[in-house]
Formats: sequence, C-alpha cells, structure tokens
Amino acid sequence: MNSNESQDSVVLGRPSPARMYDYFLHGSSNYPEDRAAGDAVMAKVGVELTRDVVWENRAFLGRAVQYLAERGVRQFVDLGAGLPSMENTHQVAARFCERPRVLYVDNDPAVEVHGGDILLADDSADTRIVIEDVREPDRVLSHPRTRELIDFSEPVGLLMVAVLHFCPDDPQALVDKYLSALPPGSYLALSHLVVDPDRGNEQADMERSYDRATSPMIFREPAVVKELFTGLDVVAPGIVPVGRWHADGEYGETVGRMIGGVAKKEAL
Repeated sequence: MNSNESQDSVVLGRPSPARMYDYFLHGSSNYPEDRAAGDAVMAKVGVELTRDVVWENRAFLGRAVQYLAERGVRQFVDLGAGLPSMENTHQVAARFCERPRVLYVDNDPAVEVHGGDILLADDSADTRIVIEDVREPDRVLSHPRTRELIDFSEPVGLLMVAVLHFCPDDPQALVDKYLSALPPGSYLALSHLVVDPDRGNEQADMERSYDRATSPMIFREPAVVKELFTGLDVVAPGIVPVGRWHADGEYGETVGRMIGGVAKKEAL
C-alpha cells in the first residue's frame, strides 16, 4: 500500500475506533467523521466519563507493559494498537528494558499514515506497524514485518487491550490462535468492556454510537471475559476493573466499565 492509497482510504473512510480513541486522548490524528462520532458518544455518556474510561485503560496498558518488561519480556505484539499518542507500548517498555521490539497492529491505515514518522523518530525501540485486521490472525502472524521483528522462540507480550470488544465473532478463538503461536513464558494482557445491568441504557447508547464505525462495539458479560484467560496462570489480583490492576494504593480508583488482567502461558 503506498502513501497515497493509505491517505485516500483514511479520508474516505467511516469513523474509526482507532481515530476516535485518539480524539478521546486529545490527539490530533483524527478526522471530522471521527470527531463527530466521538462527540456523539460524549453527548450520550458524558465527556468526563468517556475520557476517564479511555485514560484508565491507557494507564492499565502502561502498568501491564511495565510488569512484563520487569520480568524479562523484550518483545511485544500490540493488537488493535490505535494511533501513537503518549505512553505508547514502546515508550513504556524502553524505560524498563533496552531496545524492546514492538509490533503495532491495526486495520486503520491512519495508524501507518500518522504513526510511521512518529515511531521512526524514536530510536529507543525497534518498532514496526502492520496494517491488518486483528480478526485475521494468520495474516498478522505471517506478515513479513511480524516475522522480521518478532522471534517466536522467545517470550512475547501479547497485548489485547480494549480491542476484543470491537470483534463481534468468537473472541476465545482469536485469543487461542494468537497464544498458540507464542512460546511458554509469554504473557497475555487483555482488557474488555463489560455488561452491567445497572448501566444498560449507557451501554446501548455506546453501542449505537459505533454503528457507523469501521467496527462495532460489543459489551460482554464479565464471566465471558474471564474465560478468555482459561489455561493461563493469571497474575494477582486477577481479572479486575482495570483501574485496580497494580494501581497505586491497595485497590486503586476505577470507573468500573472495563475489566482486565495479565496472565502467563506456562509450559504444557
């Protein structure tokens, strides 16, 4: 894909979750359709709550990457990575290990259009961007940039942070497929929006706000999200609201819309 093709597909596309996420994070790599869709979300759910959910999840990503890097993980596959903004995976990892290798995967060409120069300008890590749909794991795992960067004989940090609620089909099959390619000693970090009966109207509004986006938004039951970690050694404190995972203080603060955790793939 050349740069002109990438740019055209961005400009002419529908609202993108990656660019809406960038907008919620006060980024600048978004377009009018993304801002309009983002404003519709905030009008229904509230500006403060919307951005609190996004920032809380971003902080969870950073703490998870730190945890993995401190335990010797030097390479990361960040699925549904979105647009580079601040506290990106490679930036966090580089503070805790030397020259980490980070593969960013997203189906939005804007990630490559706007993110490539940002990543090239940062020599703290070896990074690549793969523009593929994370729902096509064979394409992601066999991509030349993936094979060039990631050594699948060494532990990998697989990051599925706030991505599976944009995958309407079987999320367990996706998790299993990616994990099957990773050696023992690898880790999964995952977060997901969850159903709460007390917030049914809010969740329905959120889902409707993504009707025109390139991917729908799907809330799932907490039990379903916890099952995604089946067969893995889940790190304490378990699968919890993301604001409480290894946060400062005993419990941490949380807005409670998203749960997540980190787990290790052990040898069979």
